[in-house]
Amino acid sequence: MSDPRSALDGARFQGVVTVEEVGLRGMITLRGDPSSDALARALQTGVGLEVPAMRGIALDGERGVAWMAPDELLVMVPLAEAGAALRALEQGLAGEFATVADVSHARAVFTVTGRHWRDVLAKLCPVDFAPGAFLPGEIRRTRAAQVAVAIWMSGEDEVTLVCFRSVAQYMFDLLSTAARPGSNVGLY
Repeated sequence: MSDPRSALDGARFQGVVTVEEVGLRGMITLRGDPSSDALARALQTGVGLEVPAMRGIALDGERGVAWMAPDELLVMVPLAEAGAALRALEQGLAGEFATVADVSHARAVFTVTGRHWRDVLAKLCPVDFAPGAFLPGEIRRTRAAQVAVAIWMSGEDEVTLVCFRSVAQYMFDLLSTAARPGSNVGLY
């Protein structure tokens, strides 16, 4: 069996912001009733986090739980812990109407870092990235050009973007083009 590799081996572009593919992360899709006590207990036991509010994300270091849809959460852990987290969630949800699937190797993760990240993403996404409209602790599922993405603030001047691995190179090229030096920034 081959060793796991990230989609773009840490590709990086420096323009008005820094675009970087950050490598593999443990990601688990959890489908079920987010108001279920069993689901809340399974998350607390499995990853030590609570169910986020609609369009919310709970982060603690490399761990996170993101609202993805009314019946879907994305659980994030360090890659080495994905198997154990998956088993803990499955055990905690035994007998519940829920599904749990490891999607770690099916996703690509990027960070966009720098004070102009809002301008760069606004070129690609139909989202209001104004400082009062997109805040820490919130997640947006949207499109960047024609690619399905999830985006959240992972730092003061940084956002994290997740997409399907199959479109990782296209996403990197989109972000890099929007971040070219001399590109139109300054709206935000």
